[in-house]
Amino acid sequence: QVRLVESGGGPVQAGGSLRLSCAASGYIYSGYCMGWFRHAPGKEREGVASIASYGTTSYADSVKGRFTISKDIAKNTLYLQMNSLKPEDTAMYFCAAEKSIGYCPRSYNFRNWGQGTQVTVSS
Repeated sequence: QVRLVESGGGPVQAGGSLRLSCAASGYIYSGYCMGWFRHAPGKEREGVASIASYGTTSYADSVKGRFTISKDIAKNTLYLQMNSLKPEDTAMYFCAAEKSIGYCPRSYNFRNWGQGTQVTVSS
């Protein structure tokens, strides 16, 4: 079972940047679909971004052009670079992973989840 731990969240002013990290225990086989999700109180969980085993990415319209998902298999780490942050980006951010050699939409049926890291964007 893959165990994931997020870090890098915190308070930030609007317009600022943060880079979230998701460290996986042990080795993550390269054939994984991985993603970032966020959940704010009173709102549905949103699939922010995903990255397929072969590198193809997908982004929610709300973050397109501002966020970048990437991974470093050698370091067993997934990243989410967040720029031009807005108050509406405030949420608990979770990373997820599921073995897949191909299909990797943000709606993929992820079964491995981290505990989340809080991002709070103020005006």
